[in-house]
Amino acid sequence: METKKSTIQSNSSFDAMANVYPTRKQSLIEDAHRDSVVSNGSVDLTSYPSCESDDVFPEEYESEKGIDVEKKKQCITFSAKDDMGFASLTQALKIFEKCQMNVTHVESRKCRNDNNNVEFLVECETRNGWYKVLPKNLKKVVNNVTIHRKDTSQRLPWFPRKTTDLDKCNHLMSHFEPDLDHDHPGFSDKAYRERRTKIADIAFKYRHGQPIPRVEYSEEERSTWKHVYTTLSDLFPTHACKEHIRYFKMLEKEGVYSPDRIPQLEDVSNFLKSQSGFQLRPVAGLLTARDFLASLAFRVFQCTQYVRHHTSPMHTPEPDCCHELLGHVPMLADPEFAQFSQEIGIASLGVSDEDITKLATLYWFTVEFGLCRQDGQIKAYGAGLLSAYGELQFALSDQPEQRPFDPSKVSVQEYQDQTYQPIYYVTESFEKAKAQMRKYVSNINKPLQLRYNPFTQSIEVLEDISTIRKILGDVKNELDTLLTVYERLV
Repeated sequence: METKKSTIQSNSSFDAMANVYPTRKQSLIEDAHRDSVVSNGSVDLTSYPSCESDDVFPEEYESEKGIDVEKKKQCITFSAKDDMGFASLTQALKIFEKCQMNVTHVESRKCRNDNNNVEFLVECETRNGWYKVLPKNLKKVVNNVTIHRKDTSQRLPWFPRKTTDLDKCNHLMSHFEPDLDHDHPGFSDKAYRERRTKIADIAFKYRHGQPIPRVEYSEEERSTWKHVYTTLSDLFPTHACKEHIRYFKMLEKEGVYSPDRIPQLEDVSNFLKSQSGFQLRPVAGLLTARDFLASLAFRVFQCTQYVRHHTSPMHTPEPDCCHELLGHVPMLADPEFAQFSQEIGIASLGVSDEDITKLATLYWFTVEFGLCRQDGQIKAYGAGLLSAYGELQFALSDQPEQRPFDPSKVSVQEYQDQTYQPIYYVTESFEKAKAQMRKYVSNINKPLQLRYNPFTQSIEVLEDISTIRKILGDVKNELDTLLTVYERLV
C-alpha cells in the first residue's frame, strides 16, 4: 500500500468519529469485540444483560453501587433500516453526537439472518445521562437496537478452535469503506462503490471448504492491476528479498501471475497450499487485528478481491488485491516465512487486547514493513513495502532510520500510518526472527498453552499430561524416522 493518510474528515456526518479513528492504529487497540461482547453461546464468556425497550434503561443501570454514573461504557448493536446500508450508520452517528457520546469503536458485517442487510457494533462512553434518551432516538433511524453492558468477570477472549470457526472471523473496520471515508478515492464514484459491494458479498457469503468464487474483472480493473504490476515488478530485482523474487518468478512461470490478467484467489490459494500449506480466504475489507491474526494460526490468509480505484493506482487507504497478491502471497509461499507468520497467529489466540496490540504492532513492522539483511545488503520482505512503489524506494534509502529487530522494543514502538515510516526494523534472517519471536511470546501472560494440529486443522489446548504425552510420542516417531534416514545418508 502506498502513502497512508487520515481517513476520516471532520464534518457534520462524522464529527462523532473524527477524533476516534484518525488512523489505522486505532484498529489495533479496540478490535474484534463482537463475538466476545455479544456471546453466541459457544464461547467461554459470561452473558451480558441487554435492553431493547423504548424506555430508559432498567433502574439498576442508573443507580448501581460502585459504578461511576458520570462515565459509563456501553456496547450497542443495531442493523440498517430499510436496506439503507452504511447510510444508517451515518444517521446513527448523528444521534451519538447529539447525545454527547464518545464513540471508541465501530464494526460492521452482514447480518447473520439476513445477508442483504448490515449490522453494526458501536462501543462508546459518556459523562451524562445518555441512557435515558439514546435507545429510543436510535430506533428512529436503525433497527434491532440492543444495549450490552460488559461483565467484569469476563475471563478469556473468544478465539477459533477449528478452521470452520473462521467463518465467524469477519469483523471489519467500517471507517475505511468507500461509503464512509470522504478521503477514499472512490467515495464520490457510485459505480465503484456498487462494484465494491458486489465483490464484498462474495466474502460475506463464503464458508470454509467452498471453492472461492471467481470474479469477472472489468477492463478498468485490469488496467489498474497492470499499471501496479509493471511498476512494482521493475523494482523487485533490486529491492525485494530473494524469497519474494523466487516465488514471484515461480508464480509467473506457472501462469498464475501475469500483468494482463488479475489472478483468481482459488488459483493462488492452490499454489500456496502446494508450497507452504497456506491458503486464501476471501474477505470483504480491513479486518480487525484479532480476527486477522487468528486466521494466520490456521495458515489461512484473509485476502481481498476488489481492486483499488483507478484514479489512484499507487495508493489505497485499505488492503486491496494488488497489495495482497503482489506483496503478501510470494512471501507466504516460502515455508520458513509461512511458519513465522503462523506463529504470530497462534500467539494471538486468547490473549488480552493489550497483547493483541503488541502482536499487531510486531506484525506491522515485520510482515507489513519489514526489512532483512541478505548478502550484505538491506532488502524488503514486508508486503506494505513490496506493494508500494514510493515507500519501497524510501525504505531502502538513507533517509529513514533502520534499527535491528528486537521484539520487546518493536512491540511498543509507535508507527506511522499516514505517511512513510520514519523507522524500519532489520532482521538478520527469518530463522533468527522466529527464535526471537518465540522467546518474546513465551513471556506473554496467557492462561492456555495452544498448539495447531495440521491433521485436524484445529487448535489443541495443552492442559493435561495425556495430551502432551501423545504429542511427544508423535514427535519421537518422526525424529526416529529422520535419524534413520540421516544415518543412511552419512
